Amino acid sequence: MSSFRNFKMIGYVVFGRGSFNQLNDILKPHRKDNRPMVFLVDNYFENGANGLVKRIPVQENDKVIFADVTYEPKTTYVDSIAQQLKDEYGTVSGVIGIGGGSTLDLAKAVSLMMTNPGSSADYQGWDLVQKAGVYKAGIPTLSGTGAEVSRTTVLTGPTRKLGMNSDFTPFDQIVLDPELIANAPVNQRFYTGMDCYIHCIESLQGTYLNEFSKSYGEKALELCRKVFLEKDTWDEESDDKLMMASYAGGMSIAYSQVGVAHAVSYGLSYLLGTKHGIGNCIVMNQLEEYYPEGVAEFKRMVEKSGAEIPTGICKGLTDEQFDTMINVSLGMKPLWENALGKNWEQVMTRQKLRDLYEKL
Repeated sequence: MSSFRNFKMIGYVVFGRGSFNQLNDILKPHRKDNRPMVFLVDNYFENGANGLVKRIPVQENDKVIFADVTYEPKTTYVDSIAQQLKDEYGTVSGVIGIGGGSTLDLAKAVSLMMTNPGSSADYQGWDLVQKAGVYKAGIPTLSGTGAEVSRTTVLTGPTRKLGMNSDFTPFDQIVLDPELIANAPVNQRFYTGMDCYIHCIESLQGTYLNEFSKSYGEKALELCRKVFLEKDTWDEESDDKLMMASYAGGMSIAYSQVGVAHAVSYGLSYLLGTKHGIGNCIVMNQLEEYYPEGVAEFKRMVEKSGAEIPTGICKGLTDEQFDTMINVSLGMKPLWENALGKNWEQVMTRQKLRDLYEKL
């Protein structure tokens, strides 16, 4: 008898321009015993960008922490924030992430570490988290990663880059307000949007594909094409469409997996600190062998957007550094199996992966 995955989804979703203004009402029922709400905000907004910080419904005992997302979240960073909050308050009413994918992942991880013992590194893997975290809400200000809907929080630990994949990880609430992504820097918006596009290509061509994933993946792909190929100018409709593409792309992966681009970019991120979106773009640029049509279309999107994809980032690395990236990448077994099938280890040898890294 088959065993089907019992898929945990987000608790509540609000979508629409200006929906951020409802945040105070949304949070009110979740404030417990005068314990603070903690707002983890992307440090991009620290200097007043978009006037966003002034709009956060902070009450007198709440705390705003500007998240340093220069690099993707490290387990040590998650642990230090969680410990700081425990030392200061004992516990909190909730953690609200406001920012791009790294900030959202950080918020999910800190929420879990308020109630689970040890280090977040102990929970890198599948279904290792034992207890629900404190209440958590996610508010994306970039669209593409799907972090707002995923059951993982991707972290760089002492020995690997791997998520805390669990049914306790998804947000209790997400607020999808396209106004918040309107003024994102052009390159950053493109890299994050391409994360969504690449998710879709990997999911739709993967061996794990099923009608659930396909339905969401096809819609997300259609929206990406409208935004990055068909439209000549970026407008409000582009932001609305990209926000929904991110949501649908994240849902698509939930019941399948990503593939080669993500597996390889994890190695770049672990060793070089390459941000997730741009890392996926750097890798996708060289994946004609695996996704020929997707890569051709990706290159058309790059050209139309005028975005820059770095090259030569692995130049001059030592054998030991290549081995580190290869080890991290090959550790992503479900991604490789989805991309290449059950005998993927015969297909993607260490030498073949080394050759690929040398092209980047």
